[in-house]
Amino acid sequence: MNNKLCAALLGMGVMFGSFSVSAEDRPMGFFVTSVGMGNGGDLGGLEGADAHCKKLATAVGAGNRDWRAYLSTEAPKKRGVFARQRIGNGPWYNAHGVLIATNATDLHLYNKTITLETALDEAGNRIKGRGDKPNEHDILTGTQEDGTPYFPDDKDHTCNNWTSSNEGSAQLGHHDRHGGGNTSWNSAHASRGCSQEALKKTGGAGKFYCFAAD
Repeated sequence: MNNKLCAALLGMGVMFGSFSVSAEDRPMGFFVTSVGMGNGGDLGGLEGADAHCKKLATAVGAGNRDWRAYLSTEAPKKRGVFARQRIGNGPWYNAHGVLIATNATDLHLYNKTITLETALDEAGNRIKGRGDKPNEHDILTGTQEDGTPYFPDDKDHTCNNWTSSNEGSAQLGHHDRHGGGNTSWNSAHASRGCSQEALKKTGGAGKFYCFAAD
């Protein structure tokens, strides 16, 4: 084997090795659920929502991580659960290895990365947005833009802490950053109700964000 061929093979090995390391360093840690749970805002609480994230991640070979739904809960006259505190420290990448955010501050204060092209489902497919039929850009969060449930009123913003498919409402984000004059990925507006039909009428399908907390 001549020197030129050896050098070429060595170069290819280094190149492919670097790609392999790169892919391993960017495991999926963020996705939008490809399907909701089919019961409106009743997700079986945070436990049920987390289990749904885990199930979807497992189906695409990413079930070895600690998956958490990006959802807040409210508690009368006391602190609820903060979505931002449930999801670990980052960094988070989508199914195509695109960086979504390096940490919680980047995610909530500076984020411009979550868009129609990057807020993909667990298999790396695009979620329907404004202009698609049907529009499914409303994502359940129950959360203010800072990742907390500190709303300035006493209304229900979490479909009774994700147990109601009838009464109440849910705060929603826009994964495509379009619609209603509000471009927030996690706190655009409230839903019309908590039933599956109410979520559809608002412009969603009961989908939510999942993050790897480990």
